[in-house]
Amino acid sequence: MTMNSYRKTAVAIGLLFLIATVAYMVGSGLIDSVIHSEQSLEQVYPERTKVMTGVFLELINAVAVVCIAILMFPILKKQNEAMAIGYYGSRIMESVFLLASIIGILLLVAASQDYAGSGATEGSYYDTIKTLTTKGYDLAFDLAMLVLSLGSLMFCYLLYRSQLVPRILSVIGLIGYVALLASSCLGIIGKDPGMLLFIPGAVFEIVFPIWLIVKGFNFKAKD
Repeated sequence: MTMNSYRKTAVAIGLLFLIATVAYMVGSGLIDSVIHSEQSLEQVYPERTKVMTGVFLELINAVAVVCIAILMFPILKKQNEAMAIGYYGSRIMESVFLLASIIGILLLVAASQDYAGSGATEGSYYDTIKTLTTKGYDLAFDLAMLVLSLGSLMFCYLLYRSQLVPRILSVIGLIGYVALLASSCLGIIGKDPGMLLFIPGAVFEIVFPIWLIVKGFNFKAKD
């Protein structure tokens, strides 16, 4: 791979990181505003445009993270093949969990449509469906963040060791993904960690891709 090819790859990875981050933040925000509101299941279907827009954006995110893994693998493989495979696998698993959460939301929209036409009353089994689907969506998200954080710790370690980017960026990433790991573990056991633990990781996932787009990787290893 030539240096020009590496430069194009760095830009592509940077853009994919930004696309994934923005798509998920906006998409999950749209979905959460509907499924985590106090309104009944009947009101989910009328909000389907908002929900389906969120689903589409989360689908873009799921595809983007796989593309990131594919593009990063040959670069990370030069540093440590086992960790490169680990990072690759974690992003695939993240995408699978994200897709699973999307399926749950689609089922919720269908249940809401059926609920509205059935004349069911509050407290019926439809409300149980909403509760279980919402919890399933949250659990799938926490599992996706769990595998993302574990894989990304390996990713940031390789960045730090190889100095492909300034080490301060790698350190921010390590801190961010440790915090994300803690947040996902708390979420899985039913605790609400709030948004504070997401901040370091969010900083990395914005600054890191911008660096790649502007500066690219600092390659020292030979092809």
